[in-house]
Amino acid sequence: MVKRPRENRLRALDGLRLIAALMVAAYHYGGRGGEVTGAWGTSARSLFPSLHSWFAYGCLGVQVFFVISGFVICMSGWGRPLRSFFASRASRLLPSYWAAVLIVTAVFALPAVAYKTASPSDVLVNLTMMQQPLGADRVLGVCWTLWAEVRFYALFALCVVMPGANRQRVIMFCAGWTLAAALAQASQEPFLMLVLMPDYAPFFIGGIGLYLIHRDRHDAYAWGIVIVSWLIGQHYAVSELWHAPNPEFFSYRTSYGIILVVTFGFVAVGAIALGWLNWANWRWLTVAGALTYPFYLVHEHLGWVVIKALHQTLGIPANVTAPLTILSMLALAWLLNRCVEDRLTPRLRTLLSKPR
Repeated sequence: MVKRPRENRLRALDGLRLIAALMVAAYHYGGRGGEVTGAWGTSARSLFPSLHSWFAYGCLGVQVFFVISGFVICMSGWGRPLRSFFASRASRLLPSYWAAVLIVTAVFALPAVAYKTASPSDVLVNLTMMQQPLGADRVLGVCWTLWAEVRFYALFALCVVMPGANRQRVIMFCAGWTLAAALAQASQEPFLMLVLMPDYAPFFIGGIGLYLIHRDRHDAYAWGIVIVSWLIGQHYAVSELWHAPNPEFFSYRTSYGIILVVTFGFVAVGAIALGWLNWANWRWLTVAGALTYPFYLVHEHLGWVVIKALHQTLGIPANVTAPLTILSMLALAWLLNRCVEDRLTPRLRTLLSKPR
């Protein structure tokens, strides 16, 4: 007899989603240069002298998201037919995404804002989520992570959901993807690199392994998948984000700090998988989880607009502007959740789930 998950709703996972999103927001608002300097009117390093080096680690919230995604996609795809799996994913991602693309495009086109906007053709391509492979300008800076998610969904659907999820098939998928991703990295073949995503695969695979632990915590193969994924994942994170100390760079991350944040992502999801955080069962965590995706979509580009208005135009101090910007983006996320997701998601799911 196959063991079923112990919890129908893991509210601590919703809370971890929001923490990961706030990590990314901290990185975008105070952990790098470029557009951030334009929004603040000066370098974020001078505004947050003691915090900017910590904010620089916030970009690793994306890796935490990928671990969570591996866990959730395996959980939601288990025992579900392909049509239902596709309908669930499309209806979850698209409504808020479409709204965010249109809102950001409209706001950036305002004379008072006047940020660089994508062409009308590229905006339309962005509605498909295929802008990166098609070479179109991105409307949302964070959409590159969604392109990674879509590729993961496709691999999981073809290899696990379509033939039918079971423990052996999921384990073979994880082992096969791990080996294939390593071979892709060694070969540097562009198509294999694109499909197999060796730099992100360990995080998705680790999340899948953690879900197997959630189903049966004595599964030695699942523990092996998680440990190997963590070992490979920290390697890619350090390779991508570490550099020798250099005063020309905006910020400096230590390899130990990067490994620590990656470890936090695996350990946090692991604690949830093992039931250690079942006590965190507050209903507001479900609300936090619902706000995370729309917040993630809009916080970067629209956050710059709010920061510029509050800090440069109104003269509000940076240490007040930053939390006010986060609160305003959470408020917009709440509106998107209530006005867009609550209305369109069930309708789109029903439409896509209908048999021919």
